[in-house]
Amino acid sequence: MGLLDGTTQLQYHDGTDKGNYQFVSLDDIISSFMVVYVGENKILAKVSRTDVQFHGMRAIQELSYDVLRSHKAYEIEVPSTLVMYLPQDYVNYTKIVRVDSNGIEKPLYPTGKTSNPFAIKQNADGAYDFSGGSELQRQTWDDGVTPAGSATNPDTSDTRDRFSDISSSNDNQDYDDVNMVDSRGRRYGLDPQHAQTNGTFYIDNATGFIHFGSSLAGETIILKYISDGLGTDTEMIVHKFCEEAIYKHIMYGLVSGRSNIPEYVVQRFKKEKFAETRKAKIRLSNIKMEEFTQVLRGLGKPIK
Repeated sequence: MGLLDGTTQLQYHDGTDKGNYQFVSLDDIISSFMVVYVGENKILAKVSRTDVQFHGMRAIQELSYDVLRSHKAYEIEVPSTLVMYLPQDYVNYTKIVRVDSNGIEKPLYPTGKTSNPFAIKQNADGAYDFSGGSELQRQTWDDGVTPAGSATNPDTSDTRDRFSDISSSNDNQDYDDVNMVDSRGRRYGLDPQHAQTNGTFYIDNATGFIHFGSSLAGETIILKYISDGLGTDTEMIVHKFCEEAIYKHIMYGLVSGRSNIPEYVVQRFKKEKFAETRKAKIRLSNIKMEEFTQVLRGLGKPIK
């Protein structure tokens, strides 16, 4: 007996499209919406496919964070430039880790002690250089000194060039003036986020780069981040548990932007949108009772 889309069991197992039966593409959702919700004697007599596509993409963006849980992970080897590109669909990171020789993930923590500011180009007398017009010019590093990362990131400052891993060693006390050593050589004032040797990083959102400390050169790094779900056409898919919520998001977006729709109809679809979103979130929560009870058993263990 074949699957609903006409694919036989043999074709499924021999093919490369494994596990995607649980998803439906945005293009299919738009086509279904146009057939079911738009036309004569329906709520929307006439709607352009472009409008439906716009609200469909906005729905995926809104639902990707806490309903669809559109999380991704990229693995790279940190180059000598000590930078990593932010993915095009990047919204925010959930975790950045270093992978050790055993494949164990070691968490990295962001540093607030440095940054990559706009390097203003100055004349010999210290005045700002406006030779390019009325806007401030960026330092081009034409003095023969090439800061680290400038080969891939031209927007590199001298501050970035001097950045070194502030947590590369627990014996390194130069990174923070508040770390003091008393007369007996005892250290105090250490920030817990720096009391580790995994490495550190900071994100420069203006230029779209993650900057790593020098001790991470050549290390394997994994960036785990939240996606907006719109990275590529093939990624614009929705779990079938959330399909109805997408329809309600599209419908509410369309009726709320029209002047000839009664307010009670708009409020009706607003309530339906929230109800379907809540239902989809519960369905996709992926809570397994056996796993949940196992965690509770661990919490009940006495601490000695």
